[in-house]
Amino acid sequence: MVPPCMNAILIAESGDDWLGNFDGVETVDPRDYLASPDPNLRRATRVYNLSRSYSYQSIGYYVSLLAEARGHRPIPDVQTIQDLHGTAAVRVIPQALEELIASSLKTLNGDEFVLSVYFGANLAKKYDRLSKELYGVFRAPLLRFKFTRRSKWRLRRASAIALNAVPENHRSFVAEAARKHFASRATNRPKPKSMRYDMAILHNPEEGDLAPSSEVALKKLVKAAASVGIAAELITRQDASRLLEFDALFLRETTAVNHHTYRMARRAESAGMIVMDDPLSILRCSNKVYLAELLTRAKLPTPETFVVHRRNAESIASQLSFPCVLKRPDSAFSQGVVKAKDEQELATKLAEFFVDSELVIAQQYMRTDFDWRIGVLDQRAIFACKYHMARGHWQIAKHDAATHGSRPKFGKAETFPVETAPRKVVAMAVKAANLIGNGFYGVDLKEVDGNFFVIEVNDNPNVDAGVEDAILRDELYRRIMESFVRRIEANKQGG
Repeated sequence: MVPPCMNAILIAESGDDWLGNFDGVETVDPRDYLASPDPNLRRATRVYNLSRSYSYQSIGYYVSLLAEARGHRPIPDVQTIQDLHGTAAVRVIPQALEELIASSLKTLNGDEFVLSVYFGANLAKKYDRLSKELYGVFRAPLLRFKFTRRSKWRLRRASAIALNAVPENHRSFVAEAARKHFASRATNRPKPKSMRYDMAILHNPEEGDLAPSSEVALKKLVKAAASVGIAAELITRQDASRLLEFDALFLRETTAVNHHTYRMARRAESAGMIVMDDPLSILRCSNKVYLAELLTRAKLPTPETFVVHRRNAESIASQLSFPCVLKRPDSAFSQGVVKAKDEQELATKLAEFFVDSELVIAQQYMRTDFDWRIGVLDQRAIFACKYHMARGHWQIAKHDAATHGSRPKFGKAETFPVETAPRKVVAMAVKAANLIGNGFYGVDLKEVDGNFFVIEVNDNPNVDAGVEDAILRDELYRRIMESFVRRIEANKQGG
């Protein structure tokens, strides 16, 4: 019988007892786990599955499958088991990890290399970073990777291995790696009685002024979470392997589809966690082509918009008025958005954009002194701002292309009570956000001669101290956290 306080168990065959015991972790035979669910195991219990086989319909496969059905969090989960089948792993390696593989292995002689990763660690310290990154992508306790070199080093195969497949001379290291892993995760750590749930807040300290929330705002989020019974912790992408410790994930790092933010959101959602914003919202909001089609179909007023591709690129100039605006589908923070003053500049910019994307958005240019930003949470507006254009510029953020790494310059911002913002702008923003989902969105609109036009819907909108919270102050952060509580409780009740 597992103690009621336990929130992690280790699944291993009774003959594989060389790993040892760990504080706060109970070892359970896979057949015992499958036979009947232990009533003392709470939802979100982490199940470290070290069965001897993960092949389809094997005992190990069913341990992870039933763990998910029981509301537990198996490591590896079924998605990871599938990713580790055959050569499928090669297809899920992100570009940044491919570059790390190449740089980590460049000094090796020979054209083949095998790396064993045990609870995120390798016997050779020089491979620590690579091991942690691989473990963050392929969440399994014991992993083996095969790399080959042609023009450069690439991953060719990845597999999860069982305890009985660990070489004898590696076992003392594996046992110590497991001890450090479970100790660092504090799997049986006491939590204040007032704290009912755990939340990870993903941020990137290197984003600086472009971060969705400033350092002060992040602290306010943590404080607001505690006020409603959530123990919130700031994490970075290096903590990806810890995701399953939490009940919820709040993204406070700029999101993109081909990016670790999207992968972490997907991983968290597949594990049954509450994620804001969810992967589907990231997919929908990150692509301007999708948004253009969606808003047009919903008959929401937008600037005149064209989807440009190589076949219509030459004729599009006759349909546009100049200047016009060109947008990369995945542009953000005014980056990837340019203004073309004439037909020649249009052709030049399109050629540049077509290098990276088959489709480009061309849009009517509307000169305004500011953009409206309406924050929408749970399908209701919670803040209303005017983002003014940067001084001497036509966008709210001015990036100095001549000075690499320089800080962008922003225009001033004004915040209004939602009740005093124009009713039409609020109603249009809520309607646009609801087309995406029921998460947390920032809807940008322009106002021209009393008419409003939807520009885009953003997932993961800014929440900054002194800007979006200027009216509601701490209440804004509390409302966000109360939304998480409602979602977590509904999720735990099967809603």
